[in-house]
Amino acid sequence: MSVRRELFARILAPEPGRTALLVVDMQRGFVLPGEAMAVEQARAIVPTVRGLVDLFRARRLPVVFTEVPTGFGMPSSACLEGTPSAETVEELRPRPGELVVRKRWYDGFAGTPLDGALRARSVTSLVITGTMTDICVLATVIGAFNREYRVTVVEDGVATLWPEIQRSTLDIIGRAYGRVVPAKEITDEVSRW
Repeated sequence: MSVRRELFARILAPEPGRTALLVVDMQRGFVLPGEAMAVEQARAIVPTVRGLVDLFRARRLPVVFTEVPTGFGMPSSACLEGTPSAETVEELRPRPGELVVRKRWYDGFAGTPLDGALRARSVTSLVITGTMTDICVLATVIGAFNREYRVTVVEDGVATLWPEIQRSTLDIIGRAYGRVVPAKEITDEVSRW
């Protein structure tokens, strides 16, 4: 393990009782087969993300979702505002009272109430999952880092279209913005609280 990764593991570990799970853009239009912007790899991570959602709910820790509705001149009908395609997939469906942030840009923090909502819940640490790793997940990680959250990305809980881009993006995150760990490590950490 590199010195930087060891440092991140120590100082960026999620804080008990002050950690939220952030599920980025796991919408039907990105996850379901046959959708114009489907990311096949995102379908594969649904069970992993679901396991973390269930764990955080069981521990009464915040679970937050972002959704990016399209239809603002974008060339696709996937995730179109007001259609089922824009909703989070059924397996991960937000419960009443869970925060769903509708964003207009890749970064879940830019122009949204996400930061204020997390701070109102005394959240200082984020465990981030979702799609696409190199676009919306990365932009949201940077947004969280710039707002001084402790960031952990679940390496087997994020997805993108290309394996080499997935590896490179996780490497960038791990070197510059936060921890990158498997879901099992998060499960073990949170289960000890």
